[in-house]
Amino acid sequence: MADSHAKNHDYHLVDPSPWPFVGSVSAFILAIGAVFWMHNDIGPWVMLLGLAGVLYTMFMWWRDVIMESLRGDHTPVVRLHLRYGMLMFIASEVMFFVAWFWAFFDASLFTGEAIQASRLAATGGVWPPKGVEVFNPWHLPLINTLILLTSGTTVTWAHHALLNNDRQGLKWGLAATVALGLLFTAVQVYEYAHAAFAFSRDNGGNIYGSTFFMATGFHGFHVIVGTIFLIVCLLRAISGQFTQKAHFGFEAAAWYWHFVDVVWLFLFAAIYIWGSAGAVIAGH
Repeated sequence: MADSHAKNHDYHLVDPSPWPFVGSVSAFILAIGAVFWMHNDIGPWVMLLGLAGVLYTMFMWWRDVIMESLRGDHTPVVRLHLRYGMLMFIASEVMFFVAWFWAFFDASLFTGEAIQASRLAATGGVWPPKGVEVFNPWHLPLINTLILLTSGTTVTWAHHALLNNDRQGLKWGLAATVALGLLFTAVQVYEYAHAAFAFSRDNGGNIYGSTFFMATGFHGFHVIVGTIFLIVCLLRAISGQFTQKAHFGFEAAAWYWHFVDVVWLFLFAAIYIWGSAGAVIAGH
């Protein structure tokens, strides 16, 4: 008698998993902790507890996905659907950054609007606001642009090396990309530490600092996430897990990294160059 549970299709029916429940509870604790943080001293500890749960869930859940791929559960159909899922995720991230660009251009192009004039740090009808000392885009921002563009070439090198079964090229390409990602983050930390403007609740802040740090800061966070993603891929490559035909984990990391590259080009053009040009035109 044939096994009633025999698999006769290309789809992967996942095993029962505790991680959706654990992740939702951890996210709830994280949110409650963030709210409590605004009202009492115990909030940060509750928030850290929730954050630890979320990070643990992410680690364990992705570990399970990797184990499924090693068992051969990721058939061509499953890999195709994983690609669809990654593309939809990147599309959602695009819209995420559209919100920050929208805020920046709304503040920079419509400086005379009543909503701008009513703010504590009014723009004064010019952009950047009067008294705001902006970054020179042709110094550290340009260096970081070159670093990130170079990292895009190294991750592509690693991808082509894998497709040609060049294991050493794959490892060196990934290692170079990780190093460049860490260097980008280090340069941005130095840049932030020497920023002449900032958002502060104590002095009312300024709209330029708010939009600048929101857009570039979230991009910096994505660079950190992408670097961790690539570090995991490097460790998997060293252990020999990727093959010429089965390497979606690496493909997803490469797509994500190219997305980070493209977003930075828009940020560099819009926030750094546009902001600097506005400062020159306004004469400050």
